[in-house]
Amino acid sequence: MTTAEGFTKTPGWLDFYADPSRPRFRLPAGAVDAHCHVFGPGAVFPYSPQRKYTPCDAPKETLFALRDHLGFEKNVIVQATCHGTDNRALVDALKASNGRARGVASVSPDVTDAELQALHAAGVRGTRFNFVKRLADFTPHDVLLDIARRIAPLGWHIVVYFEAQDLPELYDFFATLPTLVVVDHMGRPDVTKPSDGPEFNLFVRLMSEHKNVWSKVTCPERLSKTGPFALNGEQRAYQDVVPFARRLVETFPDRVLWGTDWPHPNLKTHMPDDGLLVDYIPQIAPTAELQHKLLVENPNRLYWR
Repeated sequence: MTTAEGFTKTPGWLDFYADPSRPRFRLPAGAVDAHCHVFGPGAVFPYSPQRKYTPCDAPKETLFALRDHLGFEKNVIVQATCHGTDNRALVDALKASNGRARGVASVSPDVTDAELQALHAAGVRGTRFNFVKRLADFTPHDVLLDIARRIAPLGWHIVVYFEAQDLPELYDFFATLPTLVVVDHMGRPDVTKPSDGPEFNLFVRLMSEHKNVWSKVTCPERLSKTGPFALNGEQRAYQDVVPFARRLVETFPDRVLWGTDWPHPNLKTHMPDDGLLVDYIPQIAPTAELQHKLLVENPNRLYWR
């Protein structure tokens, strides 16, 4: 399908859920959707020529409407790989948010100090390193480390995206980063394996040994093999992911974040109802204290300090 902007969406691309339900779980006041994206619109903010996928447009207006519909107060918008290191769509959304959004940018090795300062003024508080080979080209670790050293004085953190099988070769590199490190989606564990098995234990060890490492307990719809299903007539979503996320929330309650991942790029099997995703939260953070840390205290401390 070719959009009005002239971009042809990746074959089989699933557009975001058009009519999300209103969550039954009432979010605490000040809650933050700490992982979401904006795509384009392509006519205004063209997608990168080097992109690995072409999405549907998902503009800031739709994101902010979803924020209000679900009951969040703020967003953390993460630069999407389809925009490469062109952060204009991200910055535009941050400036339109009236202080209710912060950002995680992607920057090139030749980014200038003036450009970093401009991103900071717009509301960017971190940069993302992508190690998922099907989504981004490999960047040498020494180049990434140099970027990390340059953003450290700004008080930014590093967001890292990788898959569980690659953690052994990345472990030592992550340990050298001179900033806080936030891991996307729990390091994408294989949820068919035990949540207390060797693979996930290595990730828990990383967080235990390195107090600067945080984790987003996000994307059950991306990790689950069972998907959402009915239990006694009630929707109980993504049960196979719950033990992994709950383990992190209960073990590291001050270093976990949650977000929708709207508009859910590159999903292959189903597009989640974002209201149902919010209703998943009490399964992984079963007490009001844990919910407040996950949704309010932690993201506000990291992004609005």
